[in-house]
Amino acid sequence: MKKLLQVFKNKEVVSRIFFTIMIIFVFRIGAAITAPGITINEDVLNDTNNAFALMNLLGGGALQNFSVFALGVSPYITAQIIIQLLSMDVLPALSELNKQGQYGRKKMEMATRYLTLMLAAVQAYGIIQTAKNTNWITFNFEDSFINYAYVVTIMVSGSMLVMWLGDQITSKGIGNGISVIIFAGIVAGLPNQIYTAFNKWVITNWNSSSALAMQGVLQFVLYIASFIAIIAFVTYIELAKRKIPVQHSTRSGGSEKMSKASFLPIKINSAGVIPVIFASSLLMTPSVIASFISSDALNAEWLKIFQYNQLVKTGSIYMPWGLIIYLVLILAFTYFYANLQINPEKMAEDFQKNGSYIPGIRPGVETAQYVKKVLNRVTFIGAMALLFIAALPVVLTLTVFKNDQSLALGGTGLIIVVGVALELKNQISGLVAGKSYDEVIGGM
Repeated sequence: MKKLLQVFKNKEVVSRIFFTIMIIFVFRIGAAITAPGITINEDVLNDTNNAFALMNLLGGGALQNFSVFALGVSPYITAQIIIQLLSMDVLPALSELNKQGQYGRKKMEMATRYLTLMLAAVQAYGIIQTAKNTNWITFNFEDSFINYAYVVTIMVSGSMLVMWLGDQITSKGIGNGISVIIFAGIVAGLPNQIYTAFNKWVITNWNSSSALAMQGVLQFVLYIASFIAIIAFVTYIELAKRKIPVQHSTRSGGSEKMSKASFLPIKINSAGVIPVIFASSLLMTPSVIASFISSDALNAEWLKIFQYNQLVKTGSIYMPWGLIIYLVLILAFTYFYANLQINPEKMAEDFQKNGSYIPGIRPGVETAQYVKKVLNRVTFIGAMALLFIAALPVVLTLTVFKNDQSLALGGTGLIIVVGVALELKNQISGLVAGKSYDEVIGGM
């Protein structure tokens, strides 16, 4: 309570929080406005087997109404990932910009925005075609190039506006704007999901026999307990770090050397939610291609292999091939992205330049090898945690919740919610403590 009072006494923090809430309010209004000339069939999106579930998640829930903000920040996130990958010694021009400090970052950000514009146009057309073939939307006007271009332009403009709203939150509000918009969309959908579960198990069975009523109450309690358990586990994983002791040599009074100790923290889940998003996107690709071709292709039996919440009959048994492929992809992407985020060779080089070293480890190659070994071991723990978080909701939906997709616990969504909530808490605490906003952002 004391910390809460301190927050409300700080005018800068209050103004930033209020500004962020207003931007989210604008986004939620836009997310509720269906694109002109389109009628949607709401029952289709309730089936999480289709290609739109992850897009709706990354769009902050805006795709559900096929709104003017339907694309959300998905094109921007994809563009960021592509530019980041290309700048890792893949494209020399981007690699050079990556080494040019603030000037290089501005140029790379501009390249990201141009790529976002192109990806948004392609993605908008693809979503329109896919939605039509799955009977999710119908056009209220003639199918012509002009009408398609009209809707695509509106969707691309909406995506760029959402990106601008995110930038405003980052500079004038609290938290990373893109993450906050996704966070707001996920949180907005949680009350309705919990009410659906309460209505299905408690209200529906309340006037039945006492045994059914008690069973319904227990199922709902288990559902809420699963939510809380996943959130607690995700919070623990997000905060867990492996600290490597580091010594810094400094000069004082001429040639006299002094050592100062600190730690190099390596997060257990340094890859964040990116591996889950990558894996989901790859599994989604066959369905997107099939639905783009025709509605009949979307119903092909072989597509179930790529659906992680489906059991596929193999011989005389049913196998969760989709779930197995999903988990293998998450494991691979976790190692890939963790090593992308932390470069042991560059870290060892920076240590040498700054006169820093790990006690008991020789500078240079041995330092790089040691950091890489620690990173791989820590990443294994983080990967296992991500596999558990990703698999638990699917297993519960297939077993306890009897394949009712409307009750599915979104592990991916909860990872995003917890991560953003922790980031917001840290930034607000830093601002209340009297640090400048740049210092708080720089220390994240």
